[in-house]
Amino acid sequence: MTRSRIGRWTLGAAGVFLVLLALLVAIVAGVAIGEMTIPMETTVAAVTNRLGFTAVALPRIQEAVIWDYRLSRSLVAAFCGAGLALSGAILQSLLRNSLAEPYVLGISAGASTGAVSVMLLGFGAGAISLSAGAFAGALIAFVFVVMLSSGRQTADRTILAGVAASQLFNALTSYIVSTSANAEQARSVMFWLLGSLAGVRWPEVTLAASVVTVGLIVCIWHARALDAFTFGEDAARSLGIAVRRVRVVLLLVTALMTATIVSMVGAIGFVGLVIPHAARFIVGPGHIRLLPACALIGALFMVLADIVSRIVIAPQILPIGVVTALVGVPFFCVILYRARRVA
Repeated sequence: MTRSRIGRWTLGAAGVFLVLLALLVAIVAGVAIGEMTIPMETTVAAVTNRLGFTAVALPRIQEAVIWDYRLSRSLVAAFCGAGLALSGAILQSLLRNSLAEPYVLGISAGASTGAVSVMLLGFGAGAISLSAGAFAGALIAFVFVVMLSSGRQTADRTILAGVAASQLFNALTSYIVSTSANAEQARSVMFWLLGSLAGVRWPEVTLAASVVTVGLIVCIWHARALDAFTFGEDAARSLGIAVRRVRVVLLLVTALMTATIVSMVGAIGFVGLVIPHAARFIVGPGHIRLLPACALIGALFMVLADIVSRIVIAPQILPIGVVTALVGVPFFCVILYRARRVA
C-alpha cells in the first residue's frame, strides 16, 4: 500500500470516528432538547434506568418523555437518515448519475398516494394503518417502475420509468386531496408529505434498525460490484459481475429501505442526494468505506435536522423535510454548477 493510500485510509478512519462521536453527541442533545426542560443528569439517569444500569428515583412523566418519546424519535431519525443516504449512494452508483436519490424511482410518490388513500378514502376500512398504506403504495410504485423498465434494464430506462411513476402517483395524490379532503385534512396531509417524526415510537425503532442494518450488510457485500459499476455496465461485465442480478438485488434493497422509511416518517427529500457527496469527500469513492460513512453521516444529518425542526419556531414543530430541503437545495445548485463547468 502506498504512502498516499495509507494517508487516505487514516484520514478517512479519523473522519468516520469524528462523525460517530458527533452522532452520539447529537442523539444526547436530541434527547435533552424539547418543550419540557429536563436537566441533563435526569436525562442520563432515565436512559440508564431503562437499560438496567442504575435505579435512580425520577419523576415518572420525565422518564416517560425521555425514553418513550425523545430517545425513540432520535433513534428513528438516525436510522432513517442512514437508510436514505445509503440508498442515495447505491442509486448514484447504479445509475451513474450524481443527482440520483432514493425518490428517483417514484417510491415516495407511491407512498404518498397509499397514505392519502388510507387517510382520506378509508381504504382498508380501518384495518390498515397509515404506515401500512404508505408501504403498500411504495411497493406498487416500485413494481410499476420495474415493469415499465423491463427488458434490457439500463440506467436511462430506469430513471425515465421513475420519472413517469413519480408524475403518475403525484397526480393521483393531488386528485385525491383536491376531491376528498377538507381544510383540516389537507393540512394534515401536507404536514405528513413534508416529513414528520412526531408519531414514531419504539416499534418504529426496531423496524427501521432491522431494515437499514440488513440493507447496509447487503450493500457492503456488493461493494466490489458497485465499484465496477462506476466504470459502466460493460466494464462490470468484463470483470465478471452479474450485472442484471446485482442491479435487481440492489434496486430491491433500496426500494425496501426507502418504502419503510417513507411509510414511517413521510417524504424527506435531499438526504440521499447530499450525504453521498459529503461522504465521498471524506473517505473517497471506494464503496467498502463509502457505504458505512454514508450511513453515519446520514444519521448525524437527520438527527441534527430533527433538533433544528423542534427549536427554530418553538413551541411549534417545523416539518423535517423543510429543514433538509433548505440545506439540500443550495447543495443541489452547487452540483449543477460544477456539472456545467465540467461539461
